[in-house]
Amino acid sequence: MAREDKLPQIYEAALRVFAKYGYKRTRVEDVAAELGMTKGNLYLYVENKKDLYEKAVAHGMLRWQSMVSKAIAKIDDTVEQFTVMCKKSFTYLSRDVALRAILINDPSIFPLSRRDDPFYEINRASIALIRNILEQGIKKGKFREVDVDHVSELLFSIYVMFIIKTYVKTEGKSTLKMFEQGIDIILQGLLKRSHPA
Repeated sequence: MAREDKLPQIYEAALRVFAKYGYKRTRVEDVAAELGMTKGNLYLYVENKKDLYEKAVAHGMLRWQSMVSKAIAKIDDTVEQFTVMCKKSFTYLSRDVALRAILINDPSIFPLSRRDDPFYEINRASIALIRNILEQGIKKGKFREVDVDHVSELLFSIYVMFIIKTYVKTEGKSTLKMFEQGIDIILQGLLKRSHPA
């Protein structure tokens, strides 16, 4: 089997093991055993435990991002794209048990500061996805003119807060209702519109 074909299997196994034992208690031998290979063979693919962890988590985050991108690629309407992007991004962790467990143990996956972000490029790509939808919505006359760079950052920060509140702090159902109301506020605004007579 080619190296490129083996890497996803390694990362999936690593996600399961890190989810089960946490970073500190997981040994490279545990991941190797999960794969039915030796520790030495595993070191042909990764440098050390930290490298394995970061690559496995990055793999999980890219899978999450890919699922959202595929879901919105099928939609032409930018308002619907925005809504589907928000909902799919938010509910993804309810199904990905391993990545959710890792996030619970390591919320620094979504740090508040860019300087501390080990997954900076992946998170920037998520912000770019938001920016692209905003730009398309403005171009099509669906959204009003805004500073798309700052609004994209703002929306991503709000999203991260909801992910942490829901999956790390486990505030579940009440957070889901807040999230739905948040999407409505973002799309409809807070100001009551007056109708011409």
